[in-house]
Amino acid sequence: MADHLPLLIEIGTEELPPKALPELAQAFYDGVLKALAARRITLPDVPGELPAQPLYSPRRLAVYLPAVSTQQPQQHSEVLGPYTNVGLDAERNPTPALLGFAQKNGIEWEKLDRVTDAKGMRFVARSNRPGARTIDLLSEIVNEAVKGLPIPKPMRWGSREVGFVRPMHWLVILFGRDVAPGEVLGFKADRMSRGHRFHHPKPVWLNDAGEYLQALREACVLVNPRERRDRVRTEITAAAREAGGTARIPDDLLEEVNCLVEWPRAILCSFEPGFLRVPHEALVSTMQSNQKFFPVLDADGRLSEKFIGVANLESKDPAQIRQGYERVIRPRFADAQFFYDEDLKQGLASMAQGLAGVTYQQKLGSYADKTTRVAALAAVIAPQVGADAELAKRAAQLAKADLQSRMVGEFPELQGIAGRYYATAAGEPADVANAIDEAYQPRFAGDAIAPSPLGQVLAVAERLDTLAGGFAAGLKPTGNKDPFALRRSALGLARTIIEAGFDLDLPSLIDAALDRVAINMTLVEKRSRDHAAKAAAASGVEVAGAIPPVGGVTLAQVNELQDFILDRLRSYYADQNVPGTQFEAVADVRPPSLLDFDRRLKAIAEFARLREAASLAAANKRIRNILKKVEDPIPAAVDAAKLSDPAEIRLHDELVSALADTDPLLAQRDYVGTLKRLAALQLPVDAFFRDVMVMADDTSVRDNRLALLKQIADRFATVAAVEQLSAG
Repeated sequence: MADHLPLLIEIGTEELPPKALPELAQAFYDGVLKALAARRITLPDVPGELPAQPLYSPRRLAVYLPAVSTQQPQQHSEVLGPYTNVGLDAERNPTPALLGFAQKNGIEWEKLDRVTDAKGMRFVARSNRPGARTIDLLSEIVNEAVKGLPIPKPMRWGSREVGFVRPMHWLVILFGRDVAPGEVLGFKADRMSRGHRFHHPKPVWLNDAGEYLQALREACVLVNPRERRDRVRTEITAAAREAGGTARIPDDLLEEVNCLVEWPRAILCSFEPGFLRVPHEALVSTMQSNQKFFPVLDADGRLSEKFIGVANLESKDPAQIRQGYERVIRPRFADAQFFYDEDLKQGLASMAQGLAGVTYQQKLGSYADKTTRVAALAAVIAPQVGADAELAKRAAQLAKADLQSRMVGEFPELQGIAGRYYATAAGEPADVANAIDEAYQPRFAGDAIAPSPLGQVLAVAERLDTLAGGFAAGLKPTGNKDPFALRRSALGLARTIIEAGFDLDLPSLIDAALDRVAINMTLVEKRSRDHAAKAAAASGVEVAGAIPPVGGVTLAQVNELQDFILDRLRSYYADQNVPGTQFEAVADVRPPSLLDFDRRLKAIAEFARLREAASLAAANKRIRNILKKVEDPIPAAVDAAKLSDPAEIRLHDELVSALADTDPLLAQRDYVGTLKRLAALQLPVDAFFRDVMVMADDTSVRDNRLALLKQIADRFATVAAVEQLSAG
């Protein structure tokens, strides 16, 4: 018998959920490998063979391993028994405890080995036995892998007590040419797979595990997902080329379609060109999300009236499939066209007026309240970054209006996009229309920020109000719960400010946002009480109680929200491979501008590469530790007349020069230049700590030296807390 053989495991089912299929297949593959490894069954490399891989199609989960050892290695066991003082009596005869241990392990007590540990000598039973045949372990291995699958709600069918992700129909466990004994989920292993449901409904006989892929290919099933995905892409590309355009093939849609077909064939279809006056995003969303079709773009990259569906069979009459696809999509397009036309009749300004009746959040009022707050913030931010304040205010006033549209009601993912179309149709300036759409960017992880300055202003104002309102209303995230998506808002806000190059004072903006929210919450409370009072008066009941006055925004509230935003930057910079120590060095000084934060971080990265950096970081850490222990006030200036040691005189002279050189650099926020100039202090600082006793007995000398050290620490701190870079 060969020392290794190919292994095939296939579980045949009803159609599996397409979005979960890749994860299920990978988990099944990983589970099989884990179970083999636990039994010390190896997978030798065999050049030229098909690679080990998870295989799947809509009706099957499979694992193919080109080479699996046919037997476990020899099994060694070692069982510890009683200590000799327990196993032997005073005459050195075996006690019942030792005899029982020997009998349990099938060894005469005289043949037991002995080992010594910290407690003394004890008996041990050692044995060697041949490893089991792999084929006899396979059903156990597969059952173990199946139990580990991520199936939140297993289905049960017939009278079976066990469940699976979908009803099961067949099981193949083939080791070389042999079928493995045993059952999985009540099915006995066999060598009979199944082909395409229509093209090859008969069972597929497998002589050997190694012929699996080709046998199913001949039965019109591409079970290798990579091969099938390539076929889908090739078919779609060819069909689009036939139409004189290019197909839009998003990766997620391609993967989903790949999990819906076993024998893909692309069908080129079309719809009435009149539908193209509807916002293209609505048409694309309908094609992709609802029908799993691929839009075709013309030579100029615009949506054409062509689209491509992918059938799961090779039809003798493709025209019938084409007609079916076109018939399915037409009513959805007609609905989108109706929504669009009705929205145009209503107009964006009218939609905006309707926001007063739509609650944003109980304590924060309506969407109209939010719109007012955002518009005020946008008008404040715009002139600070060179944008038009009136246009920013107008864009904010219209930004949420499309939430009242029929189009967004049907296609929620078109928020902002629909508003851009309606603003354009209403004759609003192009910058305003575009900003309404761009304000939602970044929409997801990895998405770009808003491209235009006005869109960036609106994106910042919108998120700033969301954060201020969320914190004021007690909606701060806890653990994994973040119902208002405040973490995402904070990261989007920070990214927009940094990547747009906005040099904004974040604490002052937070203060303004919190102030407006506080005033608005009081008005919302007053409206609520007035409404309750009217209702009570109608019933003859008198309502007492005054509205509490609006309290001022506290520094603690501003700091809390600023810290929350800064905390989101940890992951942002971690994704850019910025070390946590460098991030903390800048975070410690809490620069009010996030753009300035970014500049300081880049400067620290350059400083960290200097040969002097480690020594200066350690010295700063030492200085900080010394200064922390000082209880009395430290003089603001150094008295040069009190300097006596050559090392401290040299350090003072070098520091005076460095301070003079870095003053203009700091004024220009040239942090790289500042740190490079301060790096020249490394040698005199090292000499100072080597030769000078800081905590001298003479109080005036000691205070003078502390003042010198404080000036060094303070100058470094104008950029960052460089002591954070110290490993010690």
